[in-house]
Amino acid sequence: MSRSLTRITRRVALAAAALFAAAPLAFAQTPIVIKFSHVVASDTPKGQAADMFKKLVEERSKGTVKIEVYPNSQLYKDKEEMEALQLGSVQMLAPSLAKFAPLGVKEFEVFDLPFIMPNEDSFAKVSRSPVGAKLFDKLETKGVKGLAYWDNGPHIMSANKPLHVPADFRGLKMRIQSSKVLDAQMRALGALPQVMAFSELYQGLQTGVVDGTEGVPSNFWTQKIFEVQKHITISNHGHLAYAVIVNKKFWDGLPADTRKMLEGAMKDATDFENKVAKQDNEKALELIRKSGKTTIYTLTPEERGQWIKTLLPLHTEMQSRLGGDLIQEFYKYSGFSVTGH
Repeated sequence: MSRSLTRITRRVALAAAALFAAAPLAFAQTPIVIKFSHVVASDTPKGQAADMFKKLVEERSKGTVKIEVYPNSQLYKDKEEMEALQLGSVQMLAPSLAKFAPLGVKEFEVFDLPFIMPNEDSFAKVSRSPVGAKLFDKLETKGVKGLAYWDNGPHIMSANKPLHVPADFRGLKMRIQSSKVLDAQMRALGALPQVMAFSELYQGLQTGVVDGTEGVPSNFWTQKIFEVQKHITISNHGHLAYAVIVNKKFWDGLPADTRKMLEGAMKDATDFENKVAKQDNEKALELIRKSGKTTIYTLTPEERGQWIKTLLPLHTEMQSRLGGDLIQEFYKYSGFSVTGH
């Protein structure tokens, strides 16, 4: 082989070596993309927190992790999103706690028991407790990892007729999330529960497919529910909260330092969400009141007593489904007491 040919061969080899050496660097610089899908508007507490998480992650990772937030069921509706997460079509969700039974973890429905959150601090105490951690542990066998609980405050009820006492619910078609506890709650009130995707709720109320619903003021405001409901009752009978979850296989495959950064950003986004939830619900309720499009009513102590008497037996009825020990442990942290009602 001639010297000139040898030199060319060496140059080609060196160039190839340099190319292969650069390949890992180029790969490392490719951003990790996390698709974060949810079903509510961007200006709700959940929507704001998802956007805050995106902001924190992209700042702290210096662009090596990118969060793509898809609000308002842009990608998937209620019934579709959990399967999409398990399949890896999205990496992160923030479903309400009522949505885990179809996944095979019905114990999350303990959060749906009426009046189980007796005060403003109840949810925070439960979410930071061993019972909150135990429920997250149950998700792991389903290929899902729980990262955080996000609060969204107490439920209100609405319909096109006043809802003051349980008898007022008789025969009404009430929209619920897919939860056996919520189904039993509406039946105890004399209503006909109808499972319906959140994205279809406004049209369902507008066309009379359903007569009423339960939820929180911030969602009533952003989804304009108050425009198609003549009456709203401040009942505070239930509580709305979410779990931020991630595809476990995806999460476990991330570098350890990336997971640590994401956990820190999620903690800060959670603190932010829990703070704005109360503020936004109070603001939304006032805006709904000022709109003049619906009548807002607060239960009297006597009326609330009738609701409690009607709905409290569900705690006993649901022991066979949820586990009596779980319910008792939940009481310990939420501060619920049967005698306290």
